[in-house]
Amino acid sequence: MSDQRFQSQPPQHTDVPRPRRAEGQWAFGYREPLNKNEESKKNDDPLNVRDRILYIYSKRGFDSIDPADLRGRFRWMGLYTQRKPGIEGGKTAILEEEELDDRYFMMRVRSDGKLLSADAVRALGTIGQDFARDTADVTDRENIQYHWIEIESVPAIWERLDAVGLHSMEACGDSPRPFLGSPVAGVAADEIIDGSEALREIERRYLNNKDFSNFPRKFKTALTGHPSHDVAPEVNDVSFVGTVHPEHGPGFDVWVGGGLSTNPMLAQKLGVWIPVGEVPDVWAGVAGIFRDYGYRRLRSRARLKFLVADWGVEKFREVLEKEYLGKELVTNPSPPSPVGHRDHVGVHAQKDGNFYVGVAPTAGRISGTLLVRLADVIEEFDLAGARLTPYQKIVLIGAKPEVVEALVERLDEIGLSARPSQWRRNTMACTGIEFCKLAIVDTKERARKLVAELEHRFPDLDTPITVNVNGCPNACARTQVADIGLKGQLVVDGDGNQVEGFQVHLGGATGLNANFGRKLRAHKVTSAGLDDYVTTVVTNYLVDRKDDEIFADWVARADEELLRGDKTLETATS
Repeated sequence: MSDQRFQSQPPQHTDVPRPRRAEGQWAFGYREPLNKNEESKKNDDPLNVRDRILYIYSKRGFDSIDPADLRGRFRWMGLYTQRKPGIEGGKTAILEEEELDDRYFMMRVRSDGKLLSADAVRALGTIGQDFARDTADVTDRENIQYHWIEIESVPAIWERLDAVGLHSMEACGDSPRPFLGSPVAGVAADEIIDGSEALREIERRYLNNKDFSNFPRKFKTALTGHPSHDVAPEVNDVSFVGTVHPEHGPGFDVWVGGGLSTNPMLAQKLGVWIPVGEVPDVWAGVAGIFRDYGYRRLRSRARLKFLVADWGVEKFREVLEKEYLGKELVTNPSPPSPVGHRDHVGVHAQKDGNFYVGVAPTAGRISGTLLVRLADVIEEFDLAGARLTPYQKIVLIGAKPEVVEALVERLDEIGLSARPSQWRRNTMACTGIEFCKLAIVDTKERARKLVAELEHRFPDLDTPITVNVNGCPNACARTQVADIGLKGQLVVDGDGNQVEGFQVHLGGATGLNANFGRKLRAHKVTSAGLDDYVTTVVTNYLVDRKDDEIFADWVARADEELLRGDKTLETATS
């Protein structure tokens, strides 16, 4: 498929009815912007802001930045202004964005499933040390995220990233957001197919490409050939999931329209088989549908999931085939959904006789200094490199059998455990009020303290229970698909004071039992009371579970008073 296809006139419609009221869909000729975001993108392609950063803003300083760039187009370069310190959560929805802005930036650096060499990991670490007050977080989009970045430092940061094959291009914005790739691509003994080359080709063709730089909103991509479906394909806009055709062999199914936030939807499966070489073309087709038919009137309805829900998956496939690919796709049953861990934490055999080792930073929080130490470890043990995971973890690739135990010990010494507690392994947290302008409550530090307390109270927990902590309703930490999902909000405590707290989601899951969990009406917990609440619910589960019943299945049948924490069951030893 030629890239020129997407520079030409709008597609010839495949019996797609016009909406009853204008949604700003380009394919129907609605090119006039219907909100300020669309107006900004029409005024100037956001990709053009890179040169202004390099040659104007970084030289003249923060006060020289055009507000339309600062709070809009900068996102296409992976830059957001971070939250000004000291603004409480109750002000988040009240103050204007410029009142929340600090003079420093958050920067996201994409990894897109790449294997990071020791040099790349060291570069990421020194950037944190030299320009970001030693901050660095592993995000659930396989990014490294920095804080305290000054605009004057951005060109030097980009130079260091470019030297090791990394960048922050389109890490935010209404753009192709960072791709999720399998952390064990090409090495896992049970892998169906390695799609790494397809991700590299999508990046080469379509990032920094003005044909794909103006979507209605963000566009999230995931690809895995691993049977554990280790990239959360259920909640991405487009996912390529490894499958096997009885005649053609390994390839990929295509899932579309997943997403969380305030209106969560699971991806719908096309039930097709495509070879790895056609993945970039199909990606461009799905992205093209989103660009041309996506809703541009209301930001709250501008994600691909709303279009897929309105059309249905059959119509979506028909439009993809007839208007964007020019051929029919091969029908094939979608692969079965797995149950169990997807994070690759621990020591695992590779297909080449070596091992990969997954480690668990607590809630994704690390530092530039820790990344430098990790680079030293990669060199010392002659590893192939590291990959980031969609679960805020790090996987080290290519450990020779004779060094595995020494490697695990060294990782423990620097604070990265390959044999963490269930709590440390299974807790994620978004950025939270510390830096995020959308947040209402603290998340990273609260999650760290929660993990420490639960490790003390349940040191020998024999089953995984995931805890996802989010600072606002936007679900960056995937709260709706966790065993215990905590959505930050202000709540009223027992003394009538408004304090930080959480709405609770229980029993969410991806995989075979994918669902958005159980939300108890009017049930909220204060941040101060969180340790005791989780303790009560987990205790009730451990006492009441049947045989090997997992937490999500217990939640589905448990009495509400056990889930609310109104009643605590007594253990056999109490």
